[in-house]
Amino acid sequence: MNVAQRTKKLKAKLLDIRIGPGAAILPGDVKKIHLDFARKINDGHFGARKVWRNYLPRLKYHNPAISMTINRTDDQEGPATLTVHFAPPSNTTSPTASPAPAPASSTSLSTPPSSHNASRRVETIDMKHKQDSEILSKLLELTNATPYEPSPDELAEMREVDDDKMRSDRDKKAQMRLNQIRRQEQALLDQARGAGKLESASL
Repeated sequence: MNVAQRTKKLKAKLLDIRIGPGAAILPGDVKKIHLDFARKINDGHFGARKVWRNYLPRLKYHNPAISMTINRTDDQEGPATLTVHFAPPSNTTSPTASPAPAPASSTSLSTPPSSHNASRRVETIDMKHKQDSEILSKLLELTNATPYEPSPDELAEMREVDDDKMRSDRDKKAQMRLNQIRRQEQALLDQARGAGKLESASL
């Protein structure tokens, strides 16, 4: 892969994080989002995994100050929940006080979710046996989030990435057909050579 190809691939990855389902601006009263679900997708955890993989990076990109953590367990029969922590209705923090840094973006069994940004209101979405699109819709409705609208430049980039992907797919298919033809020609040639050797031996 040359430099131009690597640059295009990186550009496509960055664009995929900025734009798409989950790209939304959360209001200021949302202080933390935490996901609890099992490591495997069976027993109803498939939607939660997709939310984590596909939507959470976009939410985090557009809301870097909001703590977003996950806790993956080995309990496949356990719950799959998305918890939203909201700030208290009245802000008692001094205007000059500096906000505490958000914790790491993931947790483990040995590291329980941080108590960072303690809040009075906590809402939970049941993700078990739910499609990822349904979970996202409930989250956006619960938080009153504003979907991110791509700029004209970003839309142009999206079209360019789509065109590159289509060309790449066409090139791959053409190469596969060419390889198949070559294999067939080689098989016929090997068959003809084998037949020729048998004829010579019989003489």
